[in-house]
Amino acid sequence: MSIRKACATLEFDRSTYRRSGQAALENRIKEICHFRVRYGYRRVHVMLRREGWRHGQNNIRRIYRELGLQLRNKSRKRRDKAKLRDDRRPATRANETWATDFVHDQLATGGKLRVLTIIDIFSRFSPALEPRFTFRGTDVVAILERVCNEVGFPATIRVDQGSEFVSRDLDL
Repeated sequence: MSIRKACATLEFDRSTYRRSGQAALENRIKEICHFRVRYGYRRVHVMLRREGWRHGQNNIRRIYRELGLQLRNKSRKRRDKAKLRDDRRPATRANETWATDFVHDQLATGGKLRVLTIIDIFSRFSPALEPRFTFRGTDVVAILERVCNEVGFPATIRVDQGSEFVSRDLDL
C-alpha cells in the first residue's frame, strides 16, 4: 500500500509522516555540508548519488531545508562602501569636486528621457545638463572631456555605481 493511501485511510496528514531510516541520510547530508559549505541541495544530491544513495532530489531538498542548511544569498557589504566615503572632504573652492548623476523623465509619447547632470559641489554651478534617450560609457566620457576643456578640470569627480560610470571607458 502506498504512503498516500495509508495516510488517507488513517486520516493522517502526509506532511507529518516520516520514513524510518532517514537518520543516516540526514547525518550524511550534514557531513557533506560541513565540509562543502557552499554546496546547495542539488550538488549534495549529486554527491549522494555517487556514493550510492537512491533518494530523489525533492527528498534531499526537503531534508536539506528541514536541517536549516539552505544557502543564503551573499548580501552586498555596505560597510566597505562606507569606508570608501570616509576620506571625502567638503569642497573648499570652485572646480574642486564635481558630482555626476542621471535624472530620468518620461515623455507623453512614452519615451524615456535621461539627463546627465554635472554639478560643482562648492558653487552649485552646473557645467553640463545633457539630455538624451540613451547613454553609453563613451557618451559620458565625450561629454566630460568637452566640459573639462570649456570650464577646466576638477580635482575629483563623484559618481554612483551606474553602468555608465563603472565602464572601462570612464576609467581610461
